[in-house]
Amino acid sequence: MAKTIAQINEKIKAGKVVVVTAEAFTRMAKERDLASLADEVDIVTTATFGPMCSSGAIINFGHWSPGIRMEEITLNGVSAYEGLAAVDTYIGATSESKFDPTYGGANVIEDLIAGKDVRLHARGKGTDCYPTKEIDTWINKETVNEFYLFNPRNAYQNYAAATNSTNRIKYTYMGSLLPRLSNITYSTSGELSPLLNDPYLRTIGLGTRIFLGGSVGYVAWNGTQFNTRRERNEHGIPKLPGATLALIGDAKEMSTDYIRSAYYEKYGVSMFVGVGIPIPVLDERMAEHLAISNDQIETTILDYGQEGHPALGSVTYAQLASGSVTMGDGKVVKTAPLSSVAKAREIADLLATWIKEKRFYLSEPVQMFPQDSFVKPLVPREGGVQ
Repeated sequence: MAKTIAQINEKIKAGKVVVVTAEAFTRMAKERDLASLADEVDIVTTATFGPMCSSGAIINFGHWSPGIRMEEITLNGVSAYEGLAAVDTYIGATSESKFDPTYGGANVIEDLIAGKDVRLHARGKGTDCYPTKEIDTWINKETVNEFYLFNPRNAYQNYAAATNSTNRIKYTYMGSLLPRLSNITYSTSGELSPLLNDPYLRTIGLGTRIFLGGSVGYVAWNGTQFNTRRERNEHGIPKLPGATLALIGDAKEMSTDYIRSAYYEKYGVSMFVGVGIPIPVLDERMAEHLAISNDQIETTILDYGQEGHPALGSVTYAQLASGSVTMGDGKVVKTAPLSSVAKAREIADLLATWIKEKRFYLSEPVQMFPQDSFVKPLVPREGGVQ
């Protein structure tokens, strides 16, 4: 029998809700029929923990006396955006320090979440209302007003695996890719991954309450490069990057257990973000999607050594997780994940606990996502408006 989010929330309130992780649900579906599972299980928790470069934080420092209109801002030597109001900024996770390329915005965000002091240096031209021209001081998450994550593109619905056919190492955001197809890297938590368990986004939309970085967060918008026109397999899973989420949450309440900085050799800084999304088991069709297993989820192997990253074939997450993949020519290639399935399991378990303890309720999306969106390339052209 079909259920609603309101009915499931009443079960949470009454202490009668049945919550399992996506991996547990997949195991249950191998032994039980989906109709009975859809009736018995109310919520399936999904999660991922991996590098998400399109992330950052909004910070309001509070006003200096006399005031300053900040027009050049650095935090621990990392440039932050100056084009907001006088003492607001946005620091992107991949912004790099002027002094140390291995330290960047993600490190600043992690340091602030950890409660550390961060050096703020700012300059301005000086105005009648904001006469101060330069400040040099220290901040932490207790001294600032707002400090919240706003991540424009997180939790990709699938992501291509990467390899390299050239004769030299390629240093990329997918890690170091060895010459002559000697390794394959990938960065999705497979059957635990949120958007792979709700491939048509029936339950996830604007306003969906989620786990973000160790605290409660929300889906703020569809993420950048949101693409629902991808080719899908028989289980509804796109074989290349599909939907994405823009996420928001109070960084003051987050934990460095679930927000971590990272540095990729000769590429730059990124940030690992922990995301957990509870998916209500509304009906048997939803149960069918939630029963997805790694051997049913395919992704595409792209050659990052060649222009345009041509596809070299498809592979399942079961094959990737096995530690090696046999290519079409019979070559056995080692595989390595960039995301942490162990951490994703931890998040899924923690979110399930929050729900059972009545600390986390589901939310109805206030608007659903577009179903016919695609990604346009940047094409060189001359002239102005046409």
